[in-house]
Amino acid sequence: MADLDTNSSTCGTEAQVDSIAVEVTSKDLEKELVFSEDEEILITRMFNLVGERWSLIAGRIPGRTAEEIEKYWNSRYSTSQ
Repeated sequence: MADLDTNSSTCGTEAQVDSIAVEVTSKDLEKELVFSEDEEILITRMFNLVGERWSLIAGRIPGRTAEEIEKYWNSRYSTSQ
């Protein structure tokens, strides 16, 4: 029975470590979302052509994901400000 208690606490610790890793990764992604002027121009032009089709826009910018493009757009052109 003591072995079961040890395994339970280990699982809890691993879950905490995973949670911390997710937080750190999310914060790092937010800090790294810096777009070049060329990327900004391309995103704006593509948005005017295809709208909110983020994966299509991201396909034209090497190294960028649809999620990054959408976060950039919403942070830059959000109407709720």
